Amino acid sequence: MMADPAAPTKIARLLSDIQPPSGDDREGWDIELVSEPFAMDCEDVETALARLRDHARQHEWDIVIGLTELPFRDEDDGRYLLAETDPRQRTAVLSLPALGGFAMRERARHAVRAIVSGMADHAAARQSEPMPRFTSRWRLLVGMVLANRPWLLVPGLKSALVAALATGAVATINSTVWLLAGSLSPWRLIVATIASIALVVAWLVIDGELWDRPDDSSADARERSRLYNTSTLITLTIGVIICYLALYIVNLSWALFVLDPAVMGGYLHTTLGYGDLFVLSWFVASAATVGGALGTGLESEEAIRAAAYSKREEERRNRLASERT
Repeated sequence: MMADPAAPTKIARLLSDIQPPSGDDREGWDIELVSEPFAMDCEDVETALARLRDHARQHEWDIVIGLTELPFRDEDDGRYLLAETDPRQRTAVLSLPALGGFAMRERARHAVRAIVSGMADHAAARQSEPMPRFTSRWRLLVGMVLANRPWLLVPGLKSALVAALATGAVATINSTVWLLAGSLSPWRLIVATIASIALVVAWLVIDGELWDRPDDSSADARERSRLYNTSTLITLTIGVIICYLALYIVNLSWALFVLDPAVMGGYLHTTLGYGDLFVLSWFVASAATVGGALGTGLESEEAIRAAAYSKREEERRNRLASERT
């Protein structure tokens, strides 16, 4: 098995105990794992298969299966591929995002077993039910988003996190913020939430140069860019929403610890209760999220891409950025 670095290699290591198809000689069965970016700079499945065939000849492997986070499309009908095999050369490539992102170990194990069984014996392959070759666009998209690990976006942007926490801490004890929060109706607070999240996502895309542009004017290139951009927007939106909820919890805890609504109400000449702290924390979370966006300006483009993408996609984006410069 050849696997792209990072996540594909981790999954490949979990599959190193796969047994040979029934009836095969277990004494002569041996699995070798090579972690190498065989699909890092290619966008078509034929190129990936050609590289795997070269490695198979060099290492004298009987069967070679490549694991990658790269999405592939069939050039004939435009559908997205789960796996592509070359039975004659006993070579196959498996697109991990096409598995959907959930229960990856079990799904990858099942897929690899099906590929091995299909290529180990041509007669058996004709008699057995083949593994599905295609996957849906939405299943692939979910797999790409989960591969990007959106829950790690904020920890990966330390300057943004510090800026957001500092903004929230200061705003929580500011009397003007209290007055603004108390004057806003629920629908305006909702609009502020949506606007702050959208602003941060847009700023990350612009500041980190995360928008993918087609390599040429072909339909395949445009569709590939749409897929990458959709996964980017979903990844960033989920990551920023997680940040927003975390900031709300932190700000609410801070407010409950340091503030006395009665004292603040006397200072503002109004009646306040602990319920108002929840509204205050809601408004402060929006302000702190925007403050976090300003903090991303202190991060390098490489740091933003590292926080927003999987290892394979991060290296792909860095390569494209270097080519443009």
